[in-house]
Amino acid sequence: MSLLLVFSSITITLALIFYSLGIWAERISQYLKTWHLIMFWIGFGFDVTGTTAMHFLSKNPFNLFDLHTLTGQIAVWLMLAHATWATIVVRKGKEKLRQKFHRYSLFVWLIWLIPYLGGMFMAMA
Repeated sequence: MSLLLVFSSITITLALIFYSLGIWAERISQYLKTWHLIMFWIGFGFDVTGTTAMHFLSKNPFNLFDLHTLTGQIAVWLMLAHATWATIVVRKGKEKLRQKFHRYSLFVWLIWLIPYLGGMFMAMA
């Protein structure tokens, strides 16, 4: 097993941990807090790092006709949009927006799980 594969697997798993922590803590509290936002950004950072490392391992990294690549790209862009939107909501400071934000977070997290689990199953096969 290459060092790059180990690094990318660890960083993607750290993305899962931090992003999930932010999503589920926000979901349970039903209120977007600043530390949830920080968890989203840390998870996003680890995801981009791990995805970039995996890019160097791939034989055909730009194949958007590959289901894993396509779902991975969608997930990264959704994570970016989600974290950006959360940042805007926190900065505006409107209580109603912070209370309703959690409704959309779980959707983004579920979409993100598709390439994470897909990559894990592909690695096991």
